[in-house]
Amino acid sequence: MDAVEIRGLVRRFGDTVAVAGVDLTVPQGSFFGLVGPNGAGKSTLLSMATGLVRPTAGTVRVAGHDVWADPVAAKARSGVLPEGLRLFERLTGRELLGFTGRLRGLPGADADARADELLRVLDLAGAGETLVADYSTGMRKKIGLAAALLHNPAVLFLDEPFEAVDPVSARVIRDVLERYTRSGSTVVFSSHAMELVDRLCDTVAVLHRGSVVAAGPIGSVRAGRTLEDAFLALVGADGPGDGELRWLGSSSG
Repeated sequence: MDAVEIRGLVRRFGDTVAVAGVDLTVPQGSFFGLVGPNGAGKSTLLSMATGLVRPTAGTVRVAGHDVWADPVAAKARSGVLPEGLRLFERLTGRELLGFTGRLRGLPGADADARADELLRVLDLAGAGETLVADYSTGMRKKIGLAAALLHNPAVLFLDEPFEAVDPVSARVIRDVLERYTRSGSTVVFSSHAMELVDRLCDTVAVLHRGSVVAAGPIGSVRAGRTLEDAFLALVGADGPGDGELRWLGSSSG
């Protein structure tokens, strides 16, 4: 059974088509990267895959469960770190995780034990009694990841998990995610950092104007190029022409 199956997924906002009939299969145990230019539809696609935005058409199955026909089962098997993460600001990090674990149906003792372990592994043990409102961007990403992992989901969906994160925090997050996928679980994440996707992912999809323009094992998508060069070729990105911006960098005195 595949971890995620997306078929004919469409999302329109008025006359704007954000996602235009996407079909994707994410193999179980894979580290799956979703890349595309700004406005390509990545966040909308992930929001539909996790039950946050209802699709105009199409289906998503997570671990065999339809996200919209069987949302309780699908969400029980999903962990989500969305873009623009909203957290309970007036809770401490430890309180946030304990509360999240109980919402997920974990016994209190298990939720607290897992919270302590995640705080330690994610280098947040010293901030466990600090209000989330006082966390830095990197700390907020890590506590959000801890909350997404707490119930040990089969599939973890992450929208730009490394954006605005310092190198130390990014290394910690990478280590945790690599450990997670080695256990047979699945990560689906969007990112603009091509080098990072190239290093971490074994499977990738390139999204452009709401459609998938390439998908599969990362080596086949690269086709002997760097992932960045492959991406730029696929989306048709061009720099300024030879005759443009001639004035830039010159000094008129």
